[in-house]
Amino acid sequence: MFIRPLFRIVPDGTRIQFMRGRIMGLVVSAVLSTASIVLFFYPGLNLGIDFSGGIVMEVRTPGPTDFTKIRAALASEHVGEQGVQRFGDADQVLIRLQSQPTEAATQQAVSRIRVALEKAEPGTKVMRTDAVGASVSAELFRDGLLALGISLLMILVYIWFRFEWQFAVGAVVTLILDVTKAVGFLALTRIEFDLVMVASILTVIGYSTNDKVVVYDRVRENLRKYKTMPLRQLIDLSINETLNRTLGTSMTVFLASLPLALFGGASISGFAWVMLFGIVVGTSSSIFIAAPILLFLGENRLRRDNAPTPTPAVKASPGIKAPPAPKAPATKTPSAAKAPRVK
Repeated sequence: MFIRPLFRIVPDGTRIQFMRGRIMGLVVSAVLSTASIVLFFYPGLNLGIDFSGGIVMEVRTPGPTDFTKIRAALASEHVGEQGVQRFGDADQVLIRLQSQPTEAATQQAVSRIRVALEKAEPGTKVMRTDAVGASVSAELFRDGLLALGISLLMILVYIWFRFEWQFAVGAVVTLILDVTKAVGFLALTRIEFDLVMVASILTVIGYSTNDKVVVYDRVRENLRKYKTMPLRQLIDLSINETLNRTLGTSMTVFLASLPLALFGGASISGFAWVMLFGIVVGTSSSIFIAAPILLFLGENRLRRDNAPTPTPAVKASPGIKAPPAPKAPATKTPSAAKAPRVK
């Protein structure tokens, strides 16, 4: 027995005409993606140690950190300071140093910094030290971009084989726009871009792909079910039918990621913020970007096989008589009433 849910985000029978705003949705998406590309080049991404190279030291001081003393201690060692910032509590600080030419030079620089910090702030402890060379960071950056490109290519192939090429092109173009917006978000918020951010963008791509496949699958079902319905009306119907599922899934993932962004700490909050942004962008793009692109590409193609074909005339073969045409049933006409005889 089917039990109806107690709460539905969208009432049953909703008929919102999303395709009326298709032009506006594409224009807004193009403007945001263009702005994101500009932000990618200027001011650019805040590259983490994975991609920029260098030394990162997480330091805990005995009391609230005095940044003036910390910077003075670094300047006295001439190791090429790149940044000193608060990391978590008031007594935690993150120190970035320039990359050293060799591993031995890196170890010497870290030892000298330890001694200098201990002199400047007695009781200071170095909690963590990470060092990445310039060649390794360049290789990691190249591998991260390669992972993004391969993921988009595999999604293109998967959707192409599962649906039609119009669906595949619409999904991949939308995913590229989603990725550019995520990159713009990282450039605008100055969240450190490292391998964790690459993982977050790949997660957003996977989530957004799943959301678009749900809508596309309903469109394909309705193409078989409603063979004469205009494609624009059919896409609106498909989006409305999957709207509860789309919004419900998005809200669930959003609410699960929100505590991580607020209380997860510096190591995981960046990942969670990118996820929150990607959920909003991915859900909206499934409706206002992927569906309009499918409409533009498939309006004259997805319906090409549904036109009624004329029935060919049957010619009688020689020597075989064609069956006679059925005769129309004879209709009796009422006879005129006879006039009464006058005697």
